[in-house]
Amino acid sequence: MPWENILRALETGKMKPIGDTLSAPERVSIAKYLGVESEDSIPKSAYCSAPAASPAKFSGTWSTWGIDSSNSRFQTAEAAGLKKEDVPHLKLKWAFGFPGVTTSFGSPTVSGGRLFVGSADGTVYSLDATTGCIYWTYKASEGVRTAVVIDSDGRTAYFGDLHGYVHAVDAKTGAKLWQTRVDDHPLAVVTGTPVLEAGRLYVPLSGGEEEVSAGNPSVACCKFRGSIVALDAHDGKQLWKTFTIAEPAAMTGRTSAGTEVWGPAGVSVWSTPTVDRQSGLLYAGTGVNYTPPATKNSDAVLAFDMATGQITWSQQFIPDDVFNFGCQSMQRANCPEVHGKNWDIGFPPMLKTLVGGRRLLIVGQKSGVVHALDPDKNGKIVWENKIAKGGTQGGIIWGGASDDALAYFSVSDWDPANPEAGGGVFALDIATGKTVWSTPAPKPTCLEMKGCSAAQPGAVSVIPGVVFAGSLDGHLRAYDTANGAIIWDFDTVRNFKAVDGVRAHGGSMNGNGPIIAGGMVYSNSGYSRMPVMPGNVLLAFSAGK
Repeated sequence: MPWENILRALETGKMKPIGDTLSAPERVSIAKYLGVESEDSIPKSAYCSAPAASPAKFSGTWSTWGIDSSNSRFQTAEAAGLKKEDVPHLKLKWAFGFPGVTTSFGSPTVSGGRLFVGSADGTVYSLDATTGCIYWTYKASEGVRTAVVIDSDGRTAYFGDLHGYVHAVDAKTGAKLWQTRVDDHPLAVVTGTPVLEAGRLYVPLSGGEEEVSAGNPSVACCKFRGSIVALDAHDGKQLWKTFTIAEPAAMTGRTSAGTEVWGPAGVSVWSTPTVDRQSGLLYAGTGVNYTPPATKNSDAVLAFDMATGQITWSQQFIPDDVFNFGCQSMQRANCPEVHGKNWDIGFPPMLKTLVGGRRLLIVGQKSGVVHALDPDKNGKIVWENKIAKGGTQGGIIWGGASDDALAYFSVSDWDPANPEAGGGVFALDIATGKTVWSTPAPKPTCLEMKGCSAAQPGAVSVIPGVVFAGSLDGHLRAYDTANGAIIWDFDTVRNFKAVDGVRAHGGSMNGNGPIIAGGMVYSNSGYSRMPVMPGNVLLAFSAGK
């Protein structure tokens, strides 16, 4: 990792609580000792030499994380430009290397013949969707792992960063239109993609306190509260903000080391919210409490009034789930005396309408359970199906997909001590929750490599007849939606000749899943936010020449 990235993390990023205990020269010395001099830079030849092609020449759009307001991650046959019989013939068309980083976690989106994607160093790229050449770059204040949301007329691009800022830029040029920090907590981050609806941008807020502060016995923990913030999409001004915990944190005691303990805290919103136009509501899944006392909105689905931000109902699945990563440190000073299992929800709810008009809200959880709620009865549970063991990094983590009949999920159940454990893809009947088919994860081919795992924690995507899912073993696979048979498999753990001249290598696939548009399949490869195989590449596949 380039030493400048480490220094930035110590000064303004998630490691700031550690950096604040050091002098400026000490921070630089540590960063240079741990990091390397960046050797990668993008040559001028990587930039597009001709104006962007007419949008009509590239059919297909995937302009937000979940592709639609219901977060179905379902692409129509026409927009996909790809049929089931084409999928076995997919070939790599181009690769794009992210310079100076060791992880690829931004979710690509496509609109008007351009591909938009953020990177771990805060650079956002606008690429030609067909060739991968660069139209423009924009530098955010920190890493960008949200999708880049494009408005309906293709003029404006919106995204959040890991320093709690939301940005709006000109989609054609990359020029900044506005920038708003949506929370003043130093460890507030925007992990989930904002939702654009009727001139408003709804932003989910999560926080890094449970990892950084809680792991340091000399730092008081914790004060951050998750929230949803509504912004005017035109100028970025705040319209309302609703915390997932109503009351601010107060001091509740001291640790064995004498450090202050604060609470309640946490209940982050890790993923993109779901829009219910019929009811005028916004649905979001929440995470755990970081410190006691436990609250009623942790590990829950919340419904927010889109006009006012008022929480109209809450359906909690696991009460008293209080957890932070101090529980996994040697000192354990910040670990609650009675702690939970960290079974939060990083999964955006999927809103589905059945034959006859009945509606269901479907959400997966790190517990390994898929829940279906009735959004018209204050989130009443309709059915549940436990399809995975669950765990701190287990169960269902980042997102599912659905067509008219089935909902699809990939399973994590990651076990660092057993690389062959975990993984698998499931299809459930939307109406009943019954398992229609399941396909276990193939044995990893990377067993001799550090960080190899069969687990599949990333989001999945679906087109008619095919569901796509990545894996921590670096494979991107396509499954037949009729029976779960694997009909295409590509191993991304290799070096790639990148169109931008950057040294590119694939690794574990996690977080944001693949997208499909205009006859192309796009996916990042390389995720080093946990002890898995790092990488720095965006891959584009096509069945054509």
